[in-house]
Amino acid sequence: MQQALSVDRQVAIIGSGVMGRGIAMVAAAAGHPVCLYDVNGPASIQALAAIRQHWQHQVGQGKLSAAQLDRLCGRLSRAEHLSQLARAGLVIEAIAEDLAAKQALFGQLEQLVASDCLLASNTSSLSITAIAAGMAAPQRLVGMHFFNPAPAMRLVEMVRGLATDADLLAQVSATARAWGKETVQVRSSPGFIVNRIARPFYLESLRCLQQGLADCATLDSLLQHAGGFRMGPFALMDLIGLDVNLAVHRSIWQAMCYDPRYTPLWIQQEMVAAGWLGRKSGRGYYQYPQAAPAALEPLPAQQPDWRQVSVNLAQPVAAVLAQRLQQAGVQLAGSHDAAADWLLRVGGAQVHLSDGRPAAQREQALQQPCLLLDQACDYQQVSLLAAQSSPQLSAADRQGLEAVLNAAGIRLCHLPDGAGLPVLCTVAMLVNEAAEVLQQGLASAADIDRAMCLGLNYPQGPLAWGQRLGYGWLVRVLRHLADYHGDGHYRVSGWLQQRAADASPACIDAKEL
Repeated sequence: MQQALSVDRQVAIIGSGVMGRGIAMVAAAAGHPVCLYDVNGPASIQALAAIRQHWQHQVGQGKLSAAQLDRLCGRLSRAEHLSQLARAGLVIEAIAEDLAAKQALFGQLEQLVASDCLLASNTSSLSITAIAAGMAAPQRLVGMHFFNPAPAMRLVEMVRGLATDADLLAQVSATARAWGKETVQVRSSPGFIVNRIARPFYLESLRCLQQGLADCATLDSLLQHAGGFRMGPFALMDLIGLDVNLAVHRSIWQAMCYDPRYTPLWIQQEMVAAGWLGRKSGRGYYQYPQAAPAALEPLPAQQPDWRQVSVNLAQPVAAVLAQRLQQAGVQLAGSHDAAADWLLRVGGAQVHLSDGRPAAQREQALQQPCLLLDQACDYQQVSLLAAQSSPQLSAADRQGLEAVLNAAGIRLCHLPDGAGLPVLCTVAMLVNEAAEVLQQGLASAADIDRAMCLGLNYPQGPLAWGQRLGYGWLVRVLRHLADYHGDGHYRVSGWLQQRAADASPACIDAKEL
């Protein structure tokens, strides 16, 4: 096993923006002497001042002692010329995402530093193979993608280009782990793991918004309350910056040869053209300062006629709903209709989980009116679900079905009829994209799921999520969505189709996840 870089070796950071500063703080906290260089000299002076100010704030909070502050600051220095980095043991580049600039920089560095110096790029979107192509010894370059803010985020994506030396990759990975980070390995490819697989999290809600199915606040609330995600997609895009998010979309779309799965939407381009870039400009999908989100209103105290209510205990979600009703003091006589997928029945209407088909189409297939529910990360805890009503569902039956769900502590958000619901579409496409990354041999199943949980705080890894939902069911959902939209966006991963055909619950070794 490769050893981490010795703490007495200098770490040089090139680029003193937010990421460069953060990485410098991580390396200094691990005990290394750190030298910061920026082609714009005053920028590195400002960066060192900002780092010291951050640490001084931590002293005020009691997180650092004055002695620790002195030691940390004593490890920091700045270089006025690139040549002053000649004795570095590791150089991490964190300059702007410009391929030509990065190629030129590493071409200079390999001539300047010692032969045992480790060279790494913090690029989040450019090919490590392409950056290294400008070097005389491309095997020396490793991708070391930190997440923002670097001191707080545990994940580092270790990226290997076509020429990257395996031993050098292992040593840089060991160094990141010695700094307290968790690493995942990925082949150089568009978006690596996190930025590529995360595309559907934004695109599915953007498609809903563009189609007029719901507004930003509603979609964010559904993805948080039902999906279990830490932030909704629109709040997160405002935090990242709409220009940055669109640039990543375009970069991956172009690198993937304009695959319709990644096509940016015109609404993204309109927002950026207007200068509405999110929090940094004071306006994005929300206006800032933003009022605190309104709390969910108390559930109405309506009572259904329980004599007309049936629950299909053969369906796991229905069994959870029955348990929640029982905890609320409601006893229901359940049935076991294993041949059908209905959850609840009130009078002549049924509740089903959405499978990607519109409610009108489900009504035709069932020959009776229905209410479709969205997916939830945890039906034991969910308090808000999106729903769609079929055309023949009467107001009385809809009210009765909703009253049953309200009694179980679940509020419904009624959306216009269409193919799929927000959480279902998002999760299905996250799983689909993760399956593509796995099929292409870019990363292991374990690293894919760890990356999404550590890098974006997802409630569970997409491959584990897909295994829980069932690959065969997800393939049917994606095919229904593809049939409805007909634009190639919902093309089903070959890996998912094969696992569905295998009909085996152990499609991924549990040890991998």
